[in-house]
Amino acid sequence: MDKREDSLPPEDVLTADGLDHDPGHPPRETETELDEDDRLKPAFVRDVIDLAEEGEVEAARERVGRLHPADIADLFELVSDEDRPLLAQVLGDLLSPDVLAEMNDYVRERLIDLLAPEQVAEIASELDTDDAVAIIEDMEEDEQQAVLRAMEPEDRAAIEDALSFPEESAGRLMQREFVAVPEHVTVGDVIDRLREDVDLATDFWEIFVVDPMHRPVGTCQLSWILRAPRSVAINDIMRREQTLIPVDMDQEEVALRFQKYALISAAVVDKAGRLVGMITVDDVVHIIQEEAGEDILRLSGAGDGDINEPIALTIRTRLSWLVVNLGTAMLAASVVGIFETAIAKYALLAVLMPIVSGMGGNAGTQTLAVTVRAIATNQLTASNTMRMILREFRIATVNGLSLGILIGAGTALIFGNPLLGAVIASAMLINNLVAGLAGILVPVTLDRFDIDPAVSSAVFVTTMTDMMGFFSFLGLAVLSGLTAMG
Repeated sequence: MDKREDSLPPEDVLTADGLDHDPGHPPRETETELDEDDRLKPAFVRDVIDLAEEGEVEAARERVGRLHPADIADLFELVSDEDRPLLAQVLGDLLSPDVLAEMNDYVRERLIDLLAPEQVAEIASELDTDDAVAIIEDMEEDEQQAVLRAMEPEDRAAIEDALSFPEESAGRLMQREFVAVPEHVTVGDVIDRLREDVDLATDFWEIFVVDPMHRPVGTCQLSWILRAPRSVAINDIMRREQTLIPVDMDQEEVALRFQKYALISAAVVDKAGRLVGMITVDDVVHIIQEEAGEDILRLSGAGDGDINEPIALTIRTRLSWLVVNLGTAMLAASVVGIFETAIAKYALLAVLMPIVSGMGGNAGTQTLAVTVRAIATNQLTASNTMRMILREFRIATVNGLSLGILIGAGTALIFGNPLLGAVIASAMLINNLVAGLAGILVPVTLDRFDIDPAVSSAVFVTTMTDMMGFFSFLGLAVLSGLTAMG
């Protein structure tokens, strides 16, 4: 796929400003279209839609044609659902494969639905395998088959092979277009092949060296090849140490390896150790962004958190989470019900008890966020879990004492009751300790059972802090005889 005959760029690609530009994209003469944060200006978006609605096709195309594919993708994401079909019709071939590859998943799905299978097949054939798979994988089964039937056999085979791997795995993410050479060739042989073979990948940064079984034995950066004499054997300049990615590795783990070892690209191998593809850093950047946001959104039960997500799907996701939280709130309320008589005797308890539970919930959320991130980035492992638990316990103790002293002194002064101040101070310390321990123990335990801690931890932690906050404050009030004073 993406087998363009200009696989080697021209030696000098200069524009009037004297700067190098990608020959595949126009220079970004978009000062009037973009603001200081590199975002499309609202006035520009409105102008393009107005031109499209007025039938000024050439004017609209002229304005949009100066944009980078990523900015054109942003344009489609910024306009309403109703305007996107008209915009796609007006822009025509400006809605290129590169634009679709940069586009938000939900927006792209809606636009793909407007295209015939033959059009989708043509677009996919011009993309790298990983980008083509991203377009096709979310289609309905019958639509997928229609698109695949319209593709060339070689391209179809590559897509079908990618779709055979689990979602969010290295097999789905990898490109099948890479450069591999046998270890016995010379630098001159490699250079000649790069110049003569028009079917090579368009973009690559390193060359993989393989043995007769097609297993990677080393890697060689292009800069090393360009600096070495033609007669030097490739295995004399290659680096034998390399990071290999198993084809079934989860994409989050792939991203962690790229971060840890500062990789630009990496070879992907099958179970037999044979080279089957490569993953590049530009794909990993998207994964890092997705995974970082995904955990935070899961903690809040906000689903994908995508503003382009269909409203019905957003409502269903959020409502299901809110129903679960409603159930936990009823559990906390049942604890309050146990002390109904005490509250009736001393009404101030009802005023102050939300402070204890609320502060405990905030403290637990802080610890939970840190722990989930540490698990996701492999900072928290079995080797340092106990040290992390002790660390959070010390933090919770200091914070609990500090907040307890503040709320205790304030309560005693405001209500003129030192015993009430002592009760709420003690409850604040207890609930902060519970919050700190729950914030780390809950996600760690879930992770040990292979349950995503970002999905379920928040429900358990907030339930524990609410119930313990009410129970500790009201229970201490009864035990101390405070309610008898009412």
